[in-house]
Amino acid sequence: MDKVLDDLKTSGQNTIDAFTNQLAKVRTGRASPSILDGITVPYYGSNVPLNQVATINVPEPRMIILQPYDKSVLGEIEKAIHAANLGISPNNDGNIIRLPIPPLTEERRKEIAKSIRQQGEEAKISIRRHRKNALSDVKALEKSKELSEDDAKKLSDKIQELVTESTNKIEKLVSSKENEVLSL
Repeated sequence: MDKVLDDLKTSGQNTIDAFTNQLAKVRTGRASPSILDGITVPYYGSNVPLNQVATINVPEPRMIILQPYDKSVLGEIEKAIHAANLGISPNNDGNIIRLPIPPLTEERRKEIAKSIRQQGEEAKISIRRHRKNALSDVKALEKSKELSEDDAKKLSDKIQELVTESTNKIEKLVSSKENEVLSL
């Protein structure tokens, strides 16, 4: 019984964590170093994460500054940012790269909010899929007489409580990020 609940808690938390990481990469019109996560730069024959070849600073709400540890990689950083399709044009002055974050249009804000809702729905679908797997485990345990009918019902209720709790967390994350995007 405990294994089924623990597995559901773990998979639910993993889904929430993955969704939170996805939301961190959403561009809201404010400068955030997290929008650069996942960008890799070719450096001495291998692809290295951007944050390992440059210092990332946010000196003001609409500006990100990248200062590479090795100035010879400036061009590669610039190419990697262009290739990432962030909608940001890097300005290279030979020493640092400035990333001015343009303000979002109202239409773009609505598109981003819609995308956030869609990602939230995908996360909730994943949670429900975990619930389905947990409930099938409960039925298998009940069928093999390892669980009584009453215990199976109690476990199913606990599973539903965990799923409801997880979907509520996702809803709060979606709502918070939507408000952040729409209120700028």
